[in-house]
Amino acid sequence: MESDHFEPQIMAFFCNWCTYGAADLAGVSRFQYPANIRVIRLPCSGRVSPKFILAALREGADGVWVSGCHPGDCHYIEGNYYARRKFALLTNLLTFMGVEPDRVQFSWISSAESTKFVKVVNEVTEKIRALGPASRFAKHRPPHSIEGVAS
Repeated sequence: MESDHFEPQIMAFFCNWCTYGAADLAGVSRFQYPANIRVIRLPCSGRVSPKFILAALREGADGVWVSGCHPGDCHYIEGNYYARRKFALLTNLLTFMGVEPDRVQFSWISSAESTKFVKVVNEVTEKIRALGPASRFAKHRPPHSIEGVAS
């Protein structure tokens, strides 16, 4: 095993109605894609709070991926429009904080687009892998610590 090969840990927030369905279809179709993502299924991408994204980065995720329905096709009418506005503001905040904005990726994938899902998961993984391990803003825990107290 190569010790210098970095595999990013990516927290993914997926809309239940679209992107999660595409991920499910990709799995049923036995499409191959990197296993770097950990998925949290939400009712709508509009439900993703910037606090969720910041918490994932703070807790050690190397990247975050948020994906939902295409604009105009939201199951909750306008949820993805709200998400799009929040993400535009979050990008500015990340830049201000010194965190690379590319650590947070956004996409719109419908439930029938399993091949697009595979393409995007590969692209997201490669972009975050190219950035290397997250070092800014991530909480670093010393080895052999118990409840945050170093021994």
